Amino acid sequence: MDLLAILVALGLLMFLAFKGVTILIVAPLMALLAAIISGALPPLAAYTQIFMSNTGDFIIDFFPLFLLGAVFGKLMDDSGCAESIAKGVIAWLGPERAILAVVLCCAVLTFGGVSLFVVAFAVYPIAASLYRDADIPKRLIPGTIALGAFTFTMSALPGSPAIQNAIPMPFFGTTSFAAPGLGVITAALMFGLGMVWLNRRHAQAIATGEGYGTHEDSIVKPTVVMREQAQAEGFDIAEIDVKDQVKDTAPSGLPSFALAIAPVVVVVAVNMAFIQFIVPLLQVDFLSLPLFGETNLEAVRGLWAVIIALTLASLFVIGTNWGRLSDLKASLNKGADASVLPIFATASLVGFGAVVAALPGFQTVTEALIGLGSTDPLIAVAVSVAILSGLTGSASGGMSIALDALGGTFVDMAKATGTSLEAMHRITSVASGAMDALPHNGAVITVLGICQLGHKEAYFDVFMVAVVIPMISLIALIILASVFGSF
Repeated sequence: MDLLAILVALGLLMFLAFKGVTILIVAPLMALLAAIISGALPPLAAYTQIFMSNTGDFIIDFFPLFLLGAVFGKLMDDSGCAESIAKGVIAWLGPERAILAVVLCCAVLTFGGVSLFVVAFAVYPIAASLYRDADIPKRLIPGTIALGAFTFTMSALPGSPAIQNAIPMPFFGTTSFAAPGLGVITAALMFGLGMVWLNRRHAQAIATGEGYGTHEDSIVKPTVVMREQAQAEGFDIAEIDVKDQVKDTAPSGLPSFALAIAPVVVVVAVNMAFIQFIVPLLQVDFLSLPLFGETNLEAVRGLWAVIIALTLASLFVIGTNWGRLSDLKASLNKGADASVLPIFATASLVGFGAVVAALPGFQTVTEALIGLGSTDPLIAVAVSVAILSGLTGSASGGMSIALDALGGTFVDMAKATGTSLEAMHRITSVASGAMDALPHNGAVITVLGICQLGHKEAYFDVFMVAVVIPMISLIALIILASVFGSF
């Protein structure tokens, strides 16, 4: 009965998300439905004590990253840095390579530590302009953003400050630079296959005479339903107007490419320097006290590093582009506002996953997942994390559930078989992004809403570049790690 409850709740969640119903409503309702069908959990207690508790915990843990990432992305946009990077990349590649330019812009920003949600807000106006000029179908923009922001920079590239690259660290005792060689090869495979797919789709559009199309590009919003629901719940979420972004807060002159990309370098450099040089000097015995959550440095060092890196990078943008930021207060306010819906959508999915994990039958599911991996820890962790990320519609949520429930088992399996924990880290990170981008995924819904496109119009390309190709890359990564070990 528990398995039926999980399948029904998940199926309806995906269906309703596909139909455009906000995940803020769908996730708690489906969590309640799972509890009711199973009969194993009191519905109200499941909602208030499990769903809301885990939703709140996720917001507590990761809101600084969403907030600072959103503010940093908005500052990069309003200062002209994002546009300068885009124009610099386009000048280097040529306007005829608009798809590649958008992918690389997303990749540079996300690898620099900007939240993938924020990258979508910052890059979309640029992508829309490029695609209109090149007469590339607008429906390809979500897939292009997904390739650059949801795939290789999120999970494969070593040193990425992405949450998906940080969560495995305390479980395996690794760093964000775990298995660098494996990570670079996997990232190259994702990028290469993704570009082949998008270019093929563009060629098909040219052959059929399809161009950009007729669209209303003036208003950017996560979706009318999501915005109105957020306002009904008391959140002051302003509509983000592309014309307002481009005209009202447009910089008087764009910064040079070197100055524009410098904040991204600051994010990566500060992140690395903090972990490598500052963390070993810290005296943090106080973290074991109840007042500070009875935690340890390994559990918070990644978060601290990214917080400091994004804060310093934001201050760097402000300091070096003071004259270009015509309304700093508006930039900060809009950036902060833009962080609310993404984190609430993602946190709601984490809450849904927590209710599913609380069902007694979930233990059977986890045992089955371990069984699929047999005695190979690389396959076991990949299958478990990928499936749970797909079930929850969240890479970070699925990974957290899998590692919380099975992390110790995976470590024991790795030690018993002599498997590198660095390889385990990299496979865990890549697996989290192999099946998370299903129709109910918060990032997918947000990007489609920003682009003002529906699932039926644009999701297929997102599915190919953010699910099928990452899965192929994950399989290749497992084979490489099995044959050559970690490198």
